[in-house]
Amino acid sequence: MDKTTQTAQAAKDKTYQTAEAAKDKTVQAAKATQDKAGQAAQAAKETVTQTGQATKDKTSDTADATKKKSQETGQAARDSAEAGKEKTGGILSQTGEQVKSMAQGATDAVKHTFGFDDTTRVLA
Repeated sequence: MDKTTQTAQAAKDKTYQTAEAAKDKTVQAAKATQDKAGQAAQAAKETVTQTGQATKDKTSDTADATKKKSQETGQAARDSAEAGKEKTGGILSQTGEQVKSMAQGATDAVKHTFGFDDTTRVLA
């Protein structure tokens, strides 16, 4: 081989080696990018899962608090209704006694006026 052919072959080999090195670097860079994207996707997935769980927990806590408050409000309403019922019963009982007493008083007054009671009877 002559000197020109050798120089051309050496240039060709050097070009091939440079191309192979560039190819290897490109493959490594692509792999690194793929790994980094996979890690970012996994981190995003974990964040979404954690956020979803936190939201679920918060919703559950809120539902429990609402249920408890509703039960307390219902019990307070029942207690208030019971107290009102007892108070109303007492008032009605008092009113009944007052009406009975007034009626008895009116009866006694009519008897007294017409002389049917024991105090106005004339003994014969």
